[in-house]
Amino acid sequence: MRGSPVTREVGRTTRDLRRHNRTSVLTRLYLHGPASRFDLMKATGLSSATVSNVVTGLVADGLVAEAGLLDSDGGRPRTLLEVRPGYAQVVGVDIGETHVQVGLFDWTLDTVATATYPMDEGRPDPGVLAELVRAGIEEVTAKAGADPAALLGVGVGVPGAVLPDGLVHAPTLGWADVPFDALLRPHVPAPLHLDNCARTLGQAEMWRGAGRGAERAIVGLLAVGVGAAVATGSPGGVTSTTSEWGHTVVEAGGALCRCGSHGCLEAYVGADAILERYGRLAGLPEPAAPGRELPEDAGAASGRPSGRGADTEARLAALVADAALPGPAADTVRATAEYLGIGIANLINLLGPDRVILSGWVSAAMGPAMLPAVRDAARRHTLDYLAERTVLELGRLGPEQVALGAATLPVHELLTAGGR
Repeated sequence: MRGSPVTREVGRTTRDLRRHNRTSVLTRLYLHGPASRFDLMKATGLSSATVSNVVTGLVADGLVAEAGLLDSDGGRPRTLLEVRPGYAQVVGVDIGETHVQVGLFDWTLDTVATATYPMDEGRPDPGVLAELVRAGIEEVTAKAGADPAALLGVGVGVPGAVLPDGLVHAPTLGWADVPFDALLRPHVPAPLHLDNCARTLGQAEMWRGAGRGAERAIVGLLAVGVGAAVATGSPGGVTSTTSEWGHTVVEAGGALCRCGSHGCLEAYVGADAILERYGRLAGLPEPAAPGRELPEDAGAASGRPSGRGADTEARLAALVADAALPGPAADTVRATAEYLGIGIANLINLLGPDRVILSGWVSAAMGPAMLPAVRDAARRHTLDYLAERTVLELGRLGPEQVALGAATLPVHELLTAGGR
């Protein structure tokens, strides 16, 4: 016989309370590193008995382990606790405009294996990309000797909006209401999660990258397209929301953007826009692609992937190398830095973050060369009191940054569920 409504409600309330307590303790250990039971009491506001019970359960589940002793003033040493990296593995997938990258990570987001497939066309068939995701999961798990069915989950970041029904609207890929979720599920043997890649990258930078310790950070994703996430940190976790930063106007009546408007930031600092500007300044004939010409077999000879994506990335790298000397390449980097600084200043003046982080493969390629000029431009266009309290820096997550961001999706679900 089923219990009364009151009994069922009490049962739900008790379970919810236990889950909340487990989430609080596990999230504190996951995001902030090793801590003693006393530290966990102060951070979560839970009683000593509750923390002890929660820790006992997390240790029994294999999520948490002891990590040595911490000396204390005048008392017994305290036992440190930490999350166990070996508890589970996750896969993160970057559906980019130039490549598909699949990464296998332990659940603390240390990289185990990666596989990258260059994009051969600007508007890829969703079914072809779903097959690449399947092949990537198979490749990275085989490299590590892992069972795909035992994964904690697979997170997929896409350069567009993921609607509640799983449809994807990604103008940079030429997608409108594409059922990418349904295309992927038959190929993915673990729980599947889809979200915007800028939002997940923002979450990853706050968890493990340049955003750690920030109260509010803006994470800019620079690639062929341009996006941003506004990430807010708190003792209980991180929230990250996307913005269409690439389609804010930085020059009235300016360059035509892929969205159909004119003067958008993306039309000046996206990878294709940068290479197009260089082509004009260098006087390259149309329809030659901007940048340094590469032999057809350059990818094979160098061991790098070939295809449109590899060509775009290689051309941008060549441009940055040429920018070390005066000329069209240096002028292109200077102009890109100016427009990017204006775009950043607009975000700072509007949102007042304490940190702005430039991430994405274009940031990795061009950031070291143009960061001083970007900082200068942002400072000139930002209100003084906001500029003084805002730090501008490059992301720190490495070449698999967007895939790593996608991998935060199944981890976030685990943390929210209290480890179950």
